[in-house]
Amino acid sequence: MLTSSRSRFYWANFGIPLLCAAVVFLMFDMTKIDIAFSNLLFDPVTQTFPLDQVHFFEKLTHKWARIIPNWTAEIALIGAILSFVWPLINTQKHLRLGSFLERCKAAPVLRFAYDHRRDFLFVVFAFAICTGVIHFLKSHTSVYCPIETTIYGGKIAHMEWYNNFQLFREAGDGRCWPGGHASGGFTMLALYFVARRYRWRYSKALMYGALLLGFVYGTTRVLQGWHYMSHTLWAGIFVWLACLLTALAFYGRARLEMPVLQKHEQLAQRAQPQVAT
Repeated sequence: MLTSSRSRFYWANFGIPLLCAAVVFLMFDMTKIDIAFSNLLFDPVTQTFPLDQVHFFEKLTHKWARIIPNWTAEIALIGAILSFVWPLINTQKHLRLGSFLERCKAAPVLRFAYDHRRDFLFVVFAFAICTGVIHFLKSHTSVYCPIETTIYGGKIAHMEWYNNFQLFREAGDGRCWPGGHASGGFTMLALYFVARRYRWRYSKALMYGALLLGFVYGTTRVLQGWHYMSHTLWAGIFVWLACLLTALAFYGRARLEMPVLQKHEQLAQRAQPQVAT
């Protein structure tokens, strides 16, 4: 029973992404599908990707869109810092300070941060590790963006990532594979693993929302000529694996594979501490 459950967990969380990686490699990296799709978006007369010239589209989809992952990371970092504050405050000894914190509603925030310290730290580490993985792959493959290559009026020859991969040193100045902007959306998958820890019944909705956000982020850059579609898919695969490994380190497999709580179970769980007190 336990072996079956463990196998199912690893197959679903590692097997499926690795299978997707094989499919993406065979379908995109070993064919010209990426180029064929980008050709549809390229205007050969003006030698431009029309949407790359629309400044509002650039602001909306590239600059403003970063607010979502950026604010999430900042909130998690603030929460992680505040989680160390509450244990330092001895409200029994400093009654006035405790009373002041309760009146200004700071005490509940500090208690919440303390109770969820592991979750805040997990999100901070997950975001940092995902960013590190993507930056490592970018610098050690040196793939140039479509708009920078000779195919679309640039000066650099097109090259696949596996033709230029260097494990122990930077491969060059190209920084286009995997998709960095897409990975920013995919890092929101960290919230899915927090939800899994608490067996929240809407955890899958969080997962699908993070995947959709990453695909939207990545696709908008494809439309502008700054990425191929496969760059987005690879970003999603690597971010998922990075988040999963970080979640296993923070929470453990047993906790992550527990089934989600149904509504009546959630109500019973909330009522249990009240009965105990």
